[in-house]
Amino acid sequence: MSSYREPSFQDRTAAAARAKQKALELLRSKPAVDPAVLEERRKAAEARDKAVAEERAAKAEAAAAAKAEKAALKQAEAERKAEEQAALDAAAALKEVRLTPPSAAEMKAARDARYAARKARK
Repeated sequence: MSSYREPSFQDRTAAAARAKQKALELLRSKPAVDPAVLEERRKAAEARDKAVAEERAAKAEAAAAAKAEKAALKQAEAERKAEEQAALDAAAALKEVRLTPPSAAEMKAARDARYAARKARK
């Protein structure tokens, strides 16, 4: 049994050249692609691209609709909170008006109004 012999540089380049030649022969031996098959592949690729574009457009439209709906809900919530705050402010103002005693001028105006109403009834 002979010992292992390290391949030389020439052996390695020759092996690479043989492998390259074999790959080229395999490539040349392949039959040419039929133009009808190429056209069919092109149409399939176009259809796939069109479907992907439509799907992206639909997703973008759905996202825009969701964003608009979210903005509308946020606006409605803000309006509701503003109305609640206005009602609370009005209630607080009314409570303050009821709790403060009338001034002398207001009391005189109320008394004069009652007097005028009595005179109008007679």
